[in-house]
Amino acid sequence: MASSSLEWNKIAGAVLVALLAVKVIGIVGEKVYHPKMLEKNVLEIEGVQTAAQPQAKTPAAPEPVTPLLASADVAAGKKSFAKCLVCHTDEKGGPNKIGPNLWGVVGAKKQHRDDYKYSGAFAKIGGNWGYEDINKLITKPSAFAPGTKMTFAGDPSVKDRANIIAYLRTQSDSPPPLPAPSQSPPQSSPQ
Repeated sequence: MASSSLEWNKIAGAVLVALLAVKVIGIVGEKVYHPKMLEKNVLEIEGVQTAAQPQAKTPAAPEPVTPLLASADVAAGKKSFAKCLVCHTDEKGGPNKIGPNLWGVVGAKKQHRDDYKYSGAFAKIGGNWGYEDINKLITKPSAFAPGTKMTFAGDPSVKDRANIIAYLRTQSDSPPPLPAPSQSPPQSSPQ
């Protein structure tokens, strides 16, 4: 009879160990791969989607700089532009660096330097560098020109961007006119 109760203790112990192992595996599994993440994945079985694909978010347009340009601080813009000097020069006749020389860029065609090889991301973008295009570029280069090799993360401050653009405008033999303060920024055409 003593051996019978010993057998039952072994069985009860084995069941408890199995339950404990299942609980531990469940906790570890949730830490590694949370169940809510499973809802986001798309399973394809014979080409049929069994879950909805997440919608791609359209990046929000940056706050326009046009209303700020008339009162922008060129000296502050020059100071803020210092971070750009790692990759660009801005003096007349200056050399290209990792990025092109930016003398005369405001109002110029997008690939304004014939002696610089632009990346494919910028080669696709046509038109001229207007104030709002420069604003979008320096807000987040990767959103303005997807696939760009530009490593600058962007400047979140609309005031700083307006100052930088006002400074860049002065780096020209004939700066383009500032927009009227009441003029709304032109809408970019789809790329």
